Amino acid sequence: VLALTGKITQAGEKIFASNGKNVDFVSALKSCEETGATLAAPMNEEENTAILDIVKKYNQYAYLGIKESETAGKFNYLNGMPLNYTKWYYREPSGKEKCVEMYTDGSWNDRRCDVYRLTVCEF
Repeated sequence: VLALTGKITQAGEKIFASNGKNVDFVSALKSCEETGATLAAPMNEEENTAILDIVKKYNQYAYLGIKESETAGKFNYLNGMPLNYTKWYYREPSGKEKCVEMYTDGSWNDRRCDVYRLTVCEF
């Protein structure tokens, strides 16, 4: 159990976990789905902080389960629902990239989907 410290955290009803792997967005999503989960998508400050704890543990940016919708500059959760909580970094999203990453300070940035980022899943 001690080996999992920092790799698994909980916020409310959700459990967040990372396999420690850096991959592109599609591969990150696939590895989460293979475990019955999806990419972590914070819906409030508590969840954002829980994901941030894992991001800090690995000291790497992580993909979030958020993508740009058909409308440029408008982002949704992977299930298509509009965002009810955001933590964009200053002057983000910039509008050119489709995926979203979390920085090591907990803020978000839109990013190309082919960049390798930490996988964090939510259960």
